[in-house]
Amino acid sequence: MTDPTGRQPADPHNEAPPPDEHPGRPTDVSPAHPLAEIPRPFTREAMDLLEQEIKDGILRMGSMVAQRHLAAVDALESHDEEAAFAIITSDDRLNEELGAVSNLVAQTIVKEQPVARDLRFLMALDHVAYELERMGDHASSVAKQARKLAPKAPVPPQDRLPELGRLVVQQVRDILTAVVEVDEQRAREIAREDDRVDELYHTIFADTLESMRQDPANVDAGARILFAAHYLERTGDRVTNIAEDIVFLATGEVEDLNP
Repeated sequence: MTDPTGRQPADPHNEAPPPDEHPGRPTDVSPAHPLAEIPRPFTREAMDLLEQEIKDGILRMGSMVAQRHLAAVDALESHDEEAAFAIITSDDRLNEELGAVSNLVAQTIVKEQPVARDLRFLMALDHVAYELERMGDHASSVAKQARKLAPKAPVPPQDRLPELGRLVVQQVRDILTAVVEVDEQRAREIAREDDRVDELYHTIFADTLESMRQDPANVDAGARILFAAHYLERTGDRVTNIAEDIVFLATGEVEDLNP
């Protein structure tokens, strides 16, 4: 049938769709389409699992740091040049562990979008991992001094370095326990114990300088003893930094524990 103008009437079933008012915009919004994807909701269980995985990485790093410091101190004590060199060349393992922990923290923040205490926890652990990696560098520096001291006759203050090293290692182990348990009170106690490290360091420093004054032949070995003692003392300072991270985690307040 034709209309009075002689044209065929339009078939409503074959009408072309109206022009797109917004060309270039996707029209497929089916559930399979990426634009229709809904972010995964936050779950306590998922966050707890991720946080535990990060804590496990921190514990591995801490164990490596303690072992490296003990090995460096043993190399100093036994004048073992090969053992010292082995510590120096194994530093990459700790760096790899730091990268794994930092990546996991970043992925957790992006995927879970944590807030409040969870976000504070992740930020604190990321900084703890950084401090542990720097402690590992200090252990390598101690090992470098041990390697140089190995062929030399011991200078009297050198026998105090193992005592300083083992004191620092105990601090590292104690602070790791405080991190896992988020023990603010214990963190504060460990920070106060850093005074013992400082006192022993200053004793070694003064005795070494006196030995160098009395006998110029001790200058080279004495300088290396001073460097080794300095790096051990710096590890103690970083333990205090981690104690401050624990206080921040527990309270949300930034506090200087070693003013």
